[in-house]
Amino acid sequence: MTGPTVLAFDTSMAHCAAGLMVGGTVSLRLDEMAKGQAEHLMPMLQDMLTEAGLNWRDLDGVGVGIGPGNFTGIRIAVSAARGLALGLGIPAVGVSTLDALALGRANCITALPAPRAQVYLQDFIAGGPPLLFNPETDVLQDVPAGITATLVAPDAPQLADRFGLNAARPTYALPEAIARIAARRLHEGGPAPAPLYLRPADAAPPKDAAPVLWAGSCWTKSRS
Repeated sequence: MTGPTVLAFDTSMAHCAAGLMVGGTVSLRLDEMAKGQAEHLMPMLQDMLTEAGLNWRDLDGVGVGIGPGNFTGIRIAVSAARGLALGLGIPAVGVSTLDALALGRANCITALPAPRAQVYLQDFIAGGPPLLFNPETDVLQDVPAGITATLVAPDAPQLADRFGLNAARPTYALPEAIARIAARRLHEGGPAPAPLYLRPADAAPPKDAAPVLWAGSCWTKSRS
C-alpha cells in the first residue's frame, strides 16, 4: 500500500458521513440523520475501521469537515477530530466543504445553500475567502476573458441559473474529498480543525430544513 491511512468525517449537515483512505482507495459511508450525530459518530467510525481490519493506531491522520453548515454539527466533528489527534498523537486537518466541492475542478465557484435564501460561496477564480452571499443583492466578480467558469454545488443547476454560470456536480463525495485533501495536507502542517462559521447563530431553532448533501451511488463504493 502507498499513501497515508486517513479517516475523514463530517457532521455539518443532516448526516454522519465518513471516508477511510487506505493505500489511495477510499471507502465511504453516509448515515442520514437530523440529530443524534454526537452519539452516532464514534461507533460508526469504529465500525469502518473494523470492517477494514484496522484499529485506531493504524491511522496516519484525521480529516474533518469544518463547515459551513449546522453550528452544532460542526462542533461535534471538530471536537471529535481534536480528541482523536490528541489521544493518538497524529495530525488532524480541517477541510471546508467549499474546498471539498472544488476538488477535481478547475476555474470553479463552489456554493452551498444557506438559510434565508442565501448561499455559502467561494470563488476559486478570483480568489478570496468563503463568504455568505445573497443572490438578490450581491454581485460576483467578473470572470476574466477566456475563462469558462463553472458553479460546483450539490444542486448545481438551480444555483447556476441564479448566477448565469455552467453547472457541475461535485467530482467526489464529501468524505472522500475531505480524506484526499487531508492526506495531501498532512505534511503541510494543517490547517488544524477549527469551525468555519459564516453567519451568526440563530437565537431560535431554524425553520429551514437541513440541507441534503450530494449522495448517490458514490456513497457506497470505493474509489482508487
